[in-house]
Amino acid sequence: MITGSDLHESRHAVDLAREHSGLCYATVGVHPCSAKLFDSYAGGPEKYLAEIKALALSAKESGHAVAFGEIGLDYDRLFLSPKDQQLKYFEAQLEVAVEVQLPLFLHSRAASEDFERLLSARLPRLPKGGLVHSFTGTIEEMQRLVALGLDLGVNGCSLKTEENLEVVRAMPLDRIQIETDGPWCEIRPSHASYKHVKSTLPKSCKKEKWQKGCMVKGRNEPVAIVRVAEVIAAVKGITVDEVCEA
Repeated sequence: MITGSDLHESRHAVDLAREHSGLCYATVGVHPCSAKLFDSYAGGPEKYLAEIKALALSAKESGHAVAFGEIGLDYDRLFLSPKDQQLKYFEAQLEVAVEVQLPLFLHSRAASEDFERLLSARLPRLPKGGLVHSFTGTIEEMQRLVALGLDLGVNGCSLKTEENLEVVRAMPLDRIQIETDGPWCEIRPSHASYKHVKSTLPKSCKKEKWQKGCMVKGRNEPVAIVRVAEVIAAVKGITVDEVCEA
């Protein structure tokens, strides 16, 4: 799945999904760290929002977009987009999501109270639900999101600390979706989860020296998703197959 983070990147994601139809799929939406783009758009924020909506509807119709997002709130990176803009355009995009009726691809960092407040008010009109990806919150936050009917995305960033592992251990297995979030969020030797990794990945090389059979260094490519499944299996005391079949 290729994630849209603003209007330009969402268009690019849809183009890639069209080019690799049946293999790749897109999301359409504006990431909270890009919320400032609404106000700086030449046609104004209403036009920007209208173009996001039109793109989402057309890509849904063609089968190339499978989720609306990545939308949400990120209070850890307010230097990228201020809180007031994030709140305003998360709420605006949720209203668009009600019209588009695609599953939500969601982002929440250090913003659980506002995130849950804005989202829960609209979930009755969003029957397809959604996924809070790259979840790094507390057990209590996880339980509240599960109670709202949402799934949780787990990747290397969700598995950095022993506290993270305790949260994943407590997650209902059928509400977990595994992800890489490449090129970010790889499982590193410094992470608490690394001791549970069993698989050996293909060797990696710089993109300028790429050759068949290699990963590109620093991209956390899809093949690495097996490591996420291995860690979840280990902390839950089950097999990798059970994780994948859930």
